[in-house]
Parts: sequence; C-alpha cells; structure tokens
Amino acid sequence: MTRIEELALAIEEGKLKPVVLLIKEALQEGEAPDKILNEGMIDALGNVGEKYRRGDIFVPEMLLSARAVKKGVEVLKPYLISEQTKTLGTVIIGTVAGDLHDIGKNLVSMMLENAGFQVVDLGIDVSTRKFIDSIMKHPDASLVAMSALLTTTLSAMRETVHALNGQNFRERIHIMVGGAPVTEDFAKEIGADGYSQNAAEAVVLAKRLLGERH
Repeated sequence: MTRIEELALAIEEGKLKPVVLLIKEALQEGEAPDKILNEGMIDALGNVGEKYRRGDIFVPEMLLSARAVKKGVEVLKPYLISEQTKTLGTVIIGTVAGDLHDIGKNLVSMMLENAGFQVVDLGIDVSTRKFIDSIMKHPDASLVAMSALLTTTLSAMRETVHALNGQNFRERIHIMVGGAPVTEDFAKEIGADGYSQNAAEAVVLAKRLLGERH
C-alpha cells in the first residue's frame, strides 16, 4: 500500500494523528501536494460520502472524516499556497433565521472548504438582512448555501431566498438549500438554484452550479 493509499484509508477511518503523520511522510518522500490533496484526501472524502449515501455510515463517521481532512488541509496549506493553488470560489453559508441547528451546516461547510472552496460561515439564526449584507460585502461570492433543520423555519428560508432573488447581485450568485425538512420540490418552489440531500452531495452540487456560471 502506497503512502497516499494509507492516507486515504486513515481519512475514511477518521484518524487525525495518522493523517498528519502520513501527509508529512508523503511530502518527505516527494509526493506533490496537489496529488496528496486530491488522491489522498478529497477522493477519500468522496468515498465517505458514497458510503453515507448507501447508509453504510452515519453523520458522526462523516464528521470524523471531514475533520481529519480539515486537519490535513492545515498541514498541506503552506505547500498548496506555494504552488498558488486557486480556490474554486467563495461560498456564503448559514442556518436560516429562527433555527439554531448547526451540525449539518458545519459538515457542509467543512466539506466545501476541504474541496477547495473559500467558505464564509455566518453561523446559525441568520437573518435575511445578514445574508444580503454578507453577499454585498463579498463581491467575489458566487454561491449562497442555507440550511433549515426545522419545519417551522422553512418559511424563513422561503423569505430569504425570495429576498435574494430580488437583489441586483442575483445574477452573480447561485443559491443552494438543504436540511432535513427541505425537498427538491420545495427548493424549486421557493426559487433556489439547487438542493442537496447531504453534505457529500452539496460539494457535487456546488461544483456543478459553479460550472454553469462559467
């Protein structure tokens, strides 16, 4: 088993310390930072997402793997910056007003960041005004992601998406939504550009929406 294969396995098993050690060893052995990131970490995270979709693992396991990748990215970052690695784009993310749940949102945030996006996390109970102000503050933002974990806060999601759709900056952003009570039909009904069922799908969706913009 190669060092990168060992790293991928450690990522899938969510082992923080081995991930750091294996990345350092791979770098010492001359492996390219982008190869370590893509083949050893991002691909492994994709496998984790696939296992989650099949029901083989659950959110806690996904969180462990995502955190392992996050730690690995911290180790790799200086080498990636030195190679002038370009981010895929800026995503503004938050849980809508009235909703204090953040586990799903945090997982999506981590996985987007690990996949190469710059993430601006607004946290929980985010008002429509705060979403708008943040988009205006970040003219490079190309995606807005929002979650709702309560049926009672779907109305807040609807109101926020409706408000964003009426802004002048709407042409430069895509809106993606998710959360336990959210469905694809609801996303279309309120005027969002996309819906993801889980964190792994959110990364795929974000990349697809960004591709449509270019």
